[in-house]
Amino acid sequence: MAFDPLSYENLGESITRALDAVEPVKLTDLAKFPGAGIYALYYLGDFEPYRLLAEVNRNEETGPTKAIYIGKAEAENSRTGKTDQTSDAGAKPKLYDRIQDHRKSIEAAVNLDVEDFMVRALTVAPTWIPLAEVVSIRVHSPVWNSITVGGLGNHNPGSGRAKGKRSPWDTLHPGRSWAADIPDGKATQDEVAQGVRDYLRVH
Repeated sequence: MAFDPLSYENLGESITRALDAVEPVKLTDLAKFPGAGIYALYYLGDFEPYRLLAEVNRNEETGPTKAIYIGKAEAENSRTGKTDQTSDAGAKPKLYDRIQDHRKSIEAAVNLDVEDFMVRALTVAPTWIPLAEVVSIRVHSPVWNSITVGGLGNHNPGSGRAKGKRSPWDTLHPGRSWAADIPDGKATQDEVAQGVRDYLRVH
């Protein structure tokens, strides 16, 4: 089959390469910026289940290369196709705000240190943001995007609505006050931790 540089797959991969080429910064040092797009979080700390991941990301020559989480923040009204965000100028800081939401979750966790995280962020034309996220997740296989320890992006369901189970992320990383009110999930903290070790050995 002939190579098509404009296929969705190849366009998605080109955006992923652009994200990987962004200079990473400490999560605590990320300056506010406008626009929507995709981002990658990297872990370099000492939490034992993430040992293999952190060892890769501490490489002084390459910098962090293995994301622990990849996410997106879409532009205003992007799902309806009515966005007029054609440039970053004057745009709302959608991507920055989303990253800050995750920073707060990490800061709340009793066994994580926000100083151990780095981030890459790439503003992207609204049309391509969902594709960029999907392809980037497939390329990096981030453990926080997997069912093994998913749940970082969960939000407080509100009073009287916590009828689900606590996410694997909140089980492994307790600390978010609202998550403590949600019933235990199927797996224990030790079981989630072992699932992380197994996942990272494969990926």
